[in-house]
Amino acid sequence: MKKFLLLLLLCHVSSPVKHSLKFFITASSGVPNFPELVGAGVVDEVLMGNCNTKKKIVEPKQDWVKTILENNPQQLEFYTQTCFEIEPISFKATMDDLKQRFNQSGGVHILQRMTGCEWDDETGEVNGFNQYGYDGEDFLALDLKTSTWIAPKPQAVIIKQSWDADKSRIKRNEIYFTKMYPEWLKMYLDYGKISLLRKDLPSVSLLQKSPSSPVSCHATGFYPDRAMMFWRKDGEELHEDVDLGEILPNHDGSFQMSVDLDLSSVPAEDWRRYDCVFHLSGVEDDIITKLDKAEIRTNRGKTGIRQKPTNMTIPIMAAVVVLALVLLAVIGVLVYRKKKAEKTQDSTESPTYSNVPLNGSDTSSDRSPNGSNEVVNSSTPLTTG
Repeated sequence: MKKFLLLLLLCHVSSPVKHSLKFFITASSGVPNFPELVGAGVVDEVLMGNCNTKKKIVEPKQDWVKTILENNPQQLEFYTQTCFEIEPISFKATMDDLKQRFNQSGGVHILQRMTGCEWDDETGEVNGFNQYGYDGEDFLALDLKTSTWIAPKPQAVIIKQSWDADKSRIKRNEIYFTKMYPEWLKMYLDYGKISLLRKDLPSVSLLQKSPSSPVSCHATGFYPDRAMMFWRKDGEELHEDVDLGEILPNHDGSFQMSVDLDLSSVPAEDWRRYDCVFHLSGVEDDIITKLDKAEIRTNRGKTGIRQKPTNMTIPIMAAVVVLALVLLAVIGVLVYRKKKAEKTQDSTESPTYSNVPLNGSDTSSDRSPNGSNEVVNSSTPLTTG
């Protein structure tokens, strides 16, 4: 797969873009000074809005989301009811049920649900997903391809068996993840196309902490986050002595990333053979930065290396602070992902999921957020949660 992506990059062929719509709901108990329920909605990794049971208000985070809510009052009404009336009751009942199943009497507990869909704007392919997590571990997931539930925990088996037999519930969720969510996603992309569908190239800098440290090729200010970055020697991509960092968000909605190169065993006269390549999906021309000692930025004192003032879009520390603030709305989700990543044993994969309350109740609304008469499951996560 990696070779295939690299081939596309080298040939300057734009790969199809997969857009995503994700909803996060996190319920907690035993956490002092923290809302019992927090919701967040994200399109293409951009936070649309959030809500929590302390503020009692749906807060759009983008101007185009405000326009959507103004032009579609049904959506604002639907998500307001979902966040402050329906979901708090459903999640509390579910939390109480799970405490009994796990024989828990107190302490801090977190229940999460992540739902949404992906849409390939070239092929039209749609994939829906939803996943329940409890106390940082997988709990239940719906495989839409087989219309069956996956239960990685023994305590979830009895729920799995009950939900597998409920064909009407599975059908309703299939409609949501393969029809309703994609329709919402396309609408959001249309309203937010000026920002969501833009292509912003980054500024690229060479950074080094000390003469013996790796040289970091740092790109900041690019959008979207579908980007590749690597070091080359004589035109060939390097895989050894290279450390590729994660793509991180900036305060303004753009992204940053870096890739380090260890040059400790490379003679100074060979530095000219190296360059750094940045490729943004959908953009034909790459940004190529030659390895030049005179162009390296450093925070050292007088060293003989020419100093240059940095003009990065945002300092890394500021990005970390802003990221922390954004992630507060979905703190439970991040705890869940972190614990998942730290597992040493294999866990059951959850390819697609469903949008049903764990307590088995099935409440419905008489109309959908887009104003149609289709009956929808009222446990739908918040678009602007």
